[in-house]
Amino acid sequence: MRIQIETAEVFLPLLEPSRYKGAYGGRGSGKSHFFAGLAVEDALRYPGDHGTGIRFACIREVQKSLKQSAKKLVEDKLAELRLGEAHGIKVFREIIELPGDGVMIFSGMQDHTADSIKSLEGFNRAWVEEAQSLSDRSMTLLRPTIRSEGSELWFGWNPMRATDPVDQMLRGDRLPTGSVVVEANWKHNPWFPKTLDQERRDCLAITPERYGHIWEGEYATVLEGAYFAKHLTEAELHNRVAFFAREPLNKVYAIWDIGGTSGKADATAIWIVQYIGDEVRVLNYYEAVGQPFDAHINWIRAQGYGEAHCVLPHDGAKHDTVMSVTPESYLNQAGFEVDTVPNQGKGAALQRIEAVRLMFSHCRFNKDTTQGGREALGWYHEKRDAVRGIGLGPEHDWASHAADAFGLVALYRKVATKTNPNADWDRELEFQNVAIV
Repeated sequence: MRIQIETAEVFLPLLEPSRYKGAYGGRGSGKSHFFAGLAVEDALRYPGDHGTGIRFACIREVQKSLKQSAKKLVEDKLAELRLGEAHGIKVFREIIELPGDGVMIFSGMQDHTADSIKSLEGFNRAWVEEAQSLSDRSMTLLRPTIRSEGSELWFGWNPMRATDPVDQMLRGDRLPTGSVVVEANWKHNPWFPKTLDQERRDCLAITPERYGHIWEGEYATVLEGAYFAKHLTEAELHNRVAFFAREPLNKVYAIWDIGGTSGKADATAIWIVQYIGDEVRVLNYYEAVGQPFDAHINWIRAQGYGEAHCVLPHDGAKHDTVMSVTPESYLNQAGFEVDTVPNQGKGAALQRIEAVRLMFSHCRFNKDTTQGGREALGWYHEKRDAVRGIGLGPEHDWASHAADAFGLVALYRKVATKTNPNADWDRELEFQNVAIV
């Protein structure tokens, strides 16, 4: 039989046989509709090409019910193409039977174990929807399981973070052999509906901090409700995230949040900045977990900041952070000038957040070298009591360390631009009533 499936030009590279097929981008691009159509096409063609029906697994990381699966989308595609039992296709509650004794199942990877995943051996296709949620464990289980000759793995996703397993695999420096990956957004969809276009425009006007991720397939560098979401978006819109060269006549500062040396310790975060008049030029960002203090110093020097003035939070004077030597004395012995900010008391975190907000319009970020730090600033958000709907202060997670160090950037700005930077700390910090914990 002959059927005609309209395909947007952006997806044409995915029509050729490939071991890995990926389509990433924002809402309204037609990614899911394309893969649903391709699944129907393969189901009809497979018995003629291979003498047997195709075995197809539609995958999500978590699937509590079939309502969360791609089943309804496939059913709609079958109805659109007027395909049914006369063509060897039968739709049941949990599966779809395909021509030539083929089958399409719908499964959540989180429910699989190393033993149960073997049930997918012999399957010819695996289509992973919402692939940005697929865990490293699930990816590790799935890839070698779908291994029949000519088998394919399909991934459709709206990127969340560059560190997500699907992004590392299909958008990293080295792609797996036989990979074809396309970016598809609303502008690539020739059938993009007017109603959805109005939703897109409203999003841009009302919640611009969410627009890039939802509609343009950008990484979620800002989290809705994050303390600095609006400020990061404004920095992007006003071209303050670009390339800004180091000013050779101005001092460079390395401003720290100190972690530990064990694998489970908090991260050490360092912002490299210059204070140039009212401008805060953010040159670089560094973060590491469980590394010895020498590793941080080596990074500073390797990046050309060997003359940097180091600024530490109050725990820089503690003896229990780096054996019997304090971070402050360790840096002094390494030849760095060091300031350690004293502990200013309770309520420091929220006051530090306000200091950053006041400073943000003066910040200019080097885009490439501060990417990781800006992602953390965009994620740093309030912990909420879901029952009572009240805020409980900043959430302590992976983003906290970059945010705490950036808070110190805001605090030290007043001191760094004073004629006498060694003036009494309490007087210098009093202008913004900021405390540090």
